[in-house]
Amino acid sequence: MTFAMGLVEREAFLAEARFGVLSVAQEDGVATLAVPIWYAFTPGREVVIHTHRRSRKAHLIRTTGRFGICVQADTSPVRYVSVEGPVTCESDVEPAAREAMAHRYLPPHMARAYLEATAEQQVGVSVAFHMRPTRWRTANYGAMSLDPSS
Repeated sequence: MTFAMGLVEREAFLAEARFGVLSVAQEDGVATLAVPIWYAFTPGREVVIHTHRRSRKAHLIRTTGRFGICVQADTSPVRYVSVEGPVTCESDVEPAAREAMAHRYLPPHMARAYLEATAEQQVGVSVAFHMRPTRWRTANYGAMSLDPSS
């Protein structure tokens, strides 16, 4: 029995609003930076993250030219999608994309408060990295039958 997700299932899972864990190699080639992050994904497209232009994350992503992200279900059974790949684009974060990201992860009243509190990051401070997934690792243990008679 395989627990790997097919293309449609894994892309739909990744497209849901889940917190991701960003992973990127450090300069020494041994250590890895792994931090929680908001992300956006549309099936068939690229993973997009936003971060401060001068953050450690941004520096390492520029240095390596790639990153990975892992997302998981918050409840049992275990389900996760992990993707990695090359950065295809680095750009300023457009105001509409910043607002959409806040509303993806926060209830409307909290999204508005967050956007107001971080308004100084609106232009020129945040950067978007786009990554084309080239390697997928997935599992859906919910596919396992829990009925002992089957």
